[in-house]
Amino acid sequence: MPSLGADMEHGKLVEWLVKPGDYVRRGDLVAVVDTDKTVMDVESFQEGVVADLLVGIGETVPVGTPLARITQTPAEVGAPGHEAPPARAPSKTPAVKPHAPEAPAATAGPPIAPPVRHLAHRLGVDTGRIHGTGKAGAITRADVEHARAARPASAARVRSTPRARRLAAELGIELSAVTGTGPDGAVTVTDVQDAAAAVPPAGPAEARPEAGPPGAVLPEAAVAVSGPEAAPAVPEAAPAAPEPEAPAKGKPSSEARERVASLRRAIGALMTRSKQTIPHYYLSTTLDLRAGVEWMQSVNAHRPVAARLVPSALLLKAAALAAKEVPEVNGFYDGGGFRPSAAVHLGVAVALRQGGLVAPAIHDADTLPLDVLMEQLRDLVSRARAGRLLRAEMADPTLTVTNLGDLGVDSVYGVIYPPQVAMVGFGRVTEQPWAQNGLLGVRHAVIATLSADHRVSDGLRGGRYLALINELLQEPEHL
Repeated sequence: MPSLGADMEHGKLVEWLVKPGDYVRRGDLVAVVDTDKTVMDVESFQEGVVADLLVGIGETVPVGTPLARITQTPAEVGAPGHEAPPARAPSKTPAVKPHAPEAPAATAGPPIAPPVRHLAHRLGVDTGRIHGTGKAGAITRADVEHARAARPASAARVRSTPRARRLAAELGIELSAVTGTGPDGAVTVTDVQDAAAAVPPAGPAEARPEAGPPGAVLPEAAVAVSGPEAAPAVPEAAPAAPEPEAPAKGKPSSEARERVASLRRAIGALMTRSKQTIPHYYLSTTLDLRAGVEWMQSVNAHRPVAARLVPSALLLKAAALAAKEVPEVNGFYDGGGFRPSAAVHLGVAVALRQGGLVAPAIHDADTLPLDVLMEQLRDLVSRARAGRLLRAEMADPTLTVTNLGDLGVDSVYGVIYPPQVAMVGFGRVTEQPWAQNGLLGVRHAVIATLSADHRVSDGLRGGRYLALINELLQEPEHL
């Protein structure tokens, strides 16, 4: 179980993306893990053949616990001298028992790499019906995408989270009858719970029918289906049990409330440790955005709406470039002292719909063109709120940026996320009176703040960092 953040102590395995006998390369996605903050994809740290899955789905294990055993060749699977690590203490949910799988060439169906299988799983494509065009009949990414495009709309698999699919199966809920409220209409656990609460219970002497959708919900509400087809008839002699009260519109389920509470506890514990161990100092300045906004408006005038830039892209790029020049704000402080980072992995604070926040990283933000950075920002926010982040995105940020301008906040003084040594805050972009060279005018401006670690830097270096951000924004075409 990898560490997906400084405050992570354990994780829950919710889905395997590989099976014994699969060949994986370093960086291939192998599992989905649920932490106190979000659900994230875990990639392989080495190349080889998956020999054993050591942790079962639904099992919660501490950070550092082996999840799977990977060998160098299929011949080593189950071979003497390659036994699995000593078993851990038994848990409530039994782990998958190690066994010797067949070599990849002997497995049923055409060969398929784990990343391609993961793509097929995400798109709802049945790989058993695909004719592979790769080497030795292997299924390629193009084969999966072609099968997805050629599939009739009626055959499309309902988009849903792994936990929502399992819960729906346990409750007997047909996912096609549930209206999803997640990203791109995906069905979430809350949607399934609302659908289950909206189904009138059957009488004591009869079971729920096996066929047909038991109920449906409207977006953002749990409403029982009315009419004779909504529920089976109940004999007069056997009065039906009282129908459970559906959750009020917009009211989170008990599971959602507990998840938010757990997330708040994790954030609170980490921020308490940050304030107790890091000597914070704070600086602020007002950034002149006249040149940046005028350049951005001229560029956006020739672009479709979906491809237009927003001020946040300019601010993020300037913050990343300035961090490259002032390394005292970009890196980690641990027991061995300060370790500056050669790369700028910019953590972006994202508010989650169910409450709380995460700060995944845009890798090498200082090297990305503005358009690419903007695209990655949109993708990162979407996946963060859908609970599909990668391990590296949560574990690698070297500097975090928070922007509360959309909420009308003028300035924000953040708490440093250990082991990082600084946090940058941006408020809302406003038109402000601006005096320069004896003349008074109106310009777009934003308040930028810096929370930094006094063990690593001081006001001189912190002030230089904020001043450099302002200088970079005066030449937006060079960002």
